[in-house]
Amino acid sequence: MPKRSFSPQASHLTANACLRLAPFVFFLVAAVIVACAADMKDRAAPERSASVQIDENDIGGVVTGPNGPEAGVWVIAETRELPTRFARIVVTDDQGRYVVPDLPKADYDLWVRGYGLVDSPKKKASPGKIVNLTAVAAPNRAAAAQYYPAIYWYSMLKIPDAAEFGGKSNIPAKLTRNDWLNSLKSNGCIGCHQIGQLSTRTFPVNVPYPYDKFANAEEGWFRRIQSGQSGESMFNTMVKEMGAAPIKYFADWTDRIAKGELPHATPPRPQGVERNIVVTQWDWMDAKHYLHDLIASDRRKPTVNAYGPLFGSAEYSSDLIPILDPVKNTAKTFKASVRDANTPEALGPGHAASAQPMQPSAYWGPEKVWDTKVNNHNGMFDGKGRVWFAASVRGPNNPDFCKKGSNHPSAKVFPLERTNRAVTMLDPKTMKYSFVDTCFQTHHLQFGYDANETLWTSGGGPVLGWVNTKVFDETGDSAKAQGWTPFIIDTNGNGKRDDYVEPNQPVDPAKDKRIVANFYAIMPSPVDGSIWGTVRGNPGGVVRVVPGPNPSETALSELYNVPAPGFGVRGGDIDRNGVVWVSLASGHLGSFDRRKCKGPLNGPKATGNHCPEGWTIYQYPGPGFEGVGDNSAESSYYTWVDQHNTFGLGENVPMSTGNENDGLIAMKDGKMIVLRVPYPLGFYAKGFDGRIDDPNAGWKGRGLWTTSGDRAPWLKEGGKGMQPFAVHFQLRPDPLAH
Repeated sequence: MPKRSFSPQASHLTANACLRLAPFVFFLVAAVIVACAADMKDRAAPERSASVQIDENDIGGVVTGPNGPEAGVWVIAETRELPTRFARIVVTDDQGRYVVPDLPKADYDLWVRGYGLVDSPKKKASPGKIVNLTAVAAPNRAAAAQYYPAIYWYSMLKIPDAAEFGGKSNIPAKLTRNDWLNSLKSNGCIGCHQIGQLSTRTFPVNVPYPYDKFANAEEGWFRRIQSGQSGESMFNTMVKEMGAAPIKYFADWTDRIAKGELPHATPPRPQGVERNIVVTQWDWMDAKHYLHDLIASDRRKPTVNAYGPLFGSAEYSSDLIPILDPVKNTAKTFKASVRDANTPEALGPGHAASAQPMQPSAYWGPEKVWDTKVNNHNGMFDGKGRVWFAASVRGPNNPDFCKKGSNHPSAKVFPLERTNRAVTMLDPKTMKYSFVDTCFQTHHLQFGYDANETLWTSGGGPVLGWVNTKVFDETGDSAKAQGWTPFIIDTNGNGKRDDYVEPNQPVDPAKDKRIVANFYAIMPSPVDGSIWGTVRGNPGGVVRVVPGPNPSETALSELYNVPAPGFGVRGGDIDRNGVVWVSLASGHLGSFDRRKCKGPLNGPKATGNHCPEGWTIYQYPGPGFEGVGDNSAESSYYTWVDQHNTFGLGENVPMSTGNENDGLIAMKDGKMIVLRVPYPLGFYAKGFDGRIDDPNAGWKGRGLWTTSGDRAPWLKEGGKGMQPFAVHFQLRPDPLAH
């Protein structure tokens, strides 16, 4: 039986009818209603309307515009009365109705934002109130476009014609068109920043340290890419690697925008389940430092640390580990340390950040805003509620047990001389910070599914490294607890590891072959104990490692390169069926299912391109660059798989950071779903996590956690003074659930 709905107009007509038919009864009932209402007001009961019902900690109402109810627009409730800035954002349903649920007690600014609109005037509101809002139509398309996600502006950038590559122009002959796109997208520029938001599609004005005056936009871009402590890295990519050729294209882009050119596509308003999303934000860290990412729970058991604090990683920006309590709405920091006092800063040559600005920043001038030795890149919870980090503990020279001549089992096979980042562990119960001095470099961490609680690491360059945390807990001995192995392909196909040729030597069918496969993402399989990793590059690929009984000596690897139209592998994850999912700079989500491979998986021909049938390529949403065929300008940084339905779309749902789409992108049943953060514009995530706080609490007990991780928080909406922030995504059964 369909539900009946009532409108305020219908209630008004009914009241008039009662007045005409039974005056005495009407006034008697009215008196009772007034008395009851006064009593309810004294008890601070929530307000209710005929169309939207709320509890005492919700704000609800209807959004209307010039043409009636506004469907699929955002209602933003923000307060600065809590210990940290707090905002909660919801989407209106098809009748323009909204409910912002479960707000902490405070006074809020409430306003409407949506495509085709400009922001409505802010209204003051408090929980328990019905607040109807009036949307403001954009006076023209130019005004409306200021609220578009970055991808709509970035896709306006011109890409050189294919005929200009191969030494036929000023583009270095070694570069292909895919190399060009790879460097300007996920594995280059957009690996650190979102490009296309207001601060990057224009030159900074009204800033403390404006750029020197320049004759044209090309000079402006040449100066811009030298700014701040990442100036050297940007300059090396744009000028040394790409021959400065992209500068004229960026200059043309900003010139056309300055003259009034607008995006060639218009974003759709949220549809379907996208209207059921609740986005909550807390400011975190400070205005000068960025948050690379955070961790909320144990990947294998997402009820670990339920309702507990979140732990962030500040990477190059700071030695502080930020800690957010989302229940108390409080934020604090823990000062991480290094084991050896003479550990050098993790800034300078060989790093993506310099010790000093190459040129003064438009926002901070010559000030050195980043200062770190710890270089905490990535955290991971274990089953005991402790947090393990990829972080520095000492200088780069390895101890003797890592080197040639050592009796360490792994050093006998493949000695290692230097490393810059190892493993640390923080116990939130005691706040004790411990060091695991590894011989191999670390970058990302993931726990395996074995009894030893093995912590597998990426970033090891020529080796795959691991820490047996059970042994470390029992002995405290870093050397005894760790191991590593080179990447060896079973080229002769006999199923075991033999003598091998080096990466720069031709394949020998009688021997195996070592490959250089520097893992970026790390993915222990829940199916068979194999360890997978992504290998960045053009095209890039994924590698599977089977450790065997003695991994240092028995581990064998398999390489699977991504086929066209995909290229530019970056972050990835694995689902519970053993299928690997990866972000691609080509503007795609790629999946690799080894079970689909038809030919031999090892042997002399199994060197990377032998299983294209294992790959499936899905295009991300959003407009693409013109002249490049059917494409998306999306430049996803990382992909994560929701193995345990922590969000509510189901198990094994792959999700990517939508770094140009101002949100996250989930793929459910072949359909892309955008979890957008409309405020502040410029949201950019580098990693995320899921947690189940209460499996019996429905949507309120589940959610995704991430951070706004752009290396320059001052580039997003609001400018200098804006802080990084943590974000909680939840999925309601409908837009009015509370």
